Amino acid sequence: MNCKNQECSLPLPPPLPSHKTGLLTSGLKKRENCFCAHNAVNTSLDRLFDEAYCADISISTEDGGIIYAHASILGMASPVFKAMLTKLKGRGQRKLPSILIRGVPSEAVRVFIRFLYSSCYEEEKMSEFALPLLVLSHAYVVGELKRLCERWLERKLINNENVVDIFQLALLCDAPRLSIMCHRFIVTNIKAVVATDGWQDMRTSHPVLEQELMESLANEDAIQKDRKRKKNERKMYMQLYEAMEALVHICRDGCRTIGPHDKVPRDDQGPCEYAACKGLEALVRHFAGCKMRGPGGCIHCKRMWQILELHSRLCPSSDDCRVPLCRKFRQRRKQNKKKDVRWRILVKKIVRSKSITGAPFLSLDST
Repeated sequence: MNCKNQECSLPLPPPLPSHKTGLLTSGLKKRENCFCAHNAVNTSLDRLFDEAYCADISISTEDGGIIYAHASILGMASPVFKAMLTKLKGRGQRKLPSILIRGVPSEAVRVFIRFLYSSCYEEEKMSEFALPLLVLSHAYVVGELKRLCERWLERKLINNENVVDIFQLALLCDAPRLSIMCHRFIVTNIKAVVATDGWQDMRTSHPVLEQELMESLANEDAIQKDRKRKKNERKMYMQLYEAMEALVHICRDGCRTIGPHDKVPRDDQGPCEYAACKGLEALVRHFAGCKMRGPGGCIHCKRMWQILELHSRLCPSSDDCRVPLCRKFRQRRKQNKKKDVRWRILVKKIVRSKSITGAPFLSLDST
């Protein structure tokens, strides 16, 4: 199913969090009411990281990379690092302490550690390592970088090939907005996504997740069908209401080509503004001349009888209404105390459909 051109019923993602401190497009941190040379501060921190001046800790990666850093900066930027360093300090080791980070490339770790120093990043590196950076920022509780990775993935990097991987990672990293965006993307582009390697891998490794996605897809399809059905019903009710308006117009004001019998259209009367008037005029003319116009006779006459009865149920003033048989239909209902549930439901739905559009309901009395 493709709902690109339809109104999607899936829930919208939560709004992005507001920040007193934001990020410039260049990746530099923007601080309000701050007039210091912030770029110079970032440059100094970058140099401190690049030159590893007086570094007192090393970070090793699974692929053999080693990054030298400063424990005080890491501890201030991440509570997880702070707890790990406090534990290492308690052991009283004299040699340079080391922390091992597994599962991500050493270059991604370098970008991560650099961000902890100056909140800076390179766009090329972010495009390349957004997924591992999301994992690292979640694992080491670096909220600013985590939100930044979510924005990059959501706005620039999601496509048919990687959306399944991003979706699974968003679930693991507790990124609800990103997971909702991925879910909506999958449902919208389900045919293309199912054909990718990511989907096939998910079928093998997480069959339950695949089942949940397919169930949500089936629910979405059912919701779309129900929405389409209700839309068609509202359209039908609006057409019935417009027919009621045109009927009152013909019988009360007179149209250029038909009724009422006791009123001649004015010379300055402009063209008819009622869209349903033309079709209704043809039906009225047929009804007036048909020899089988009884309720059980001609199908066109049967439709006219239904329109007249529907009008009588909508009309608030049948005593002086100019529409034929309006009073008789009302009297017949009073004599027959049996309630016609279907008619009542139809009238309610017509009134409700008209009120949903926001247009004023036509007064069906005679003026």
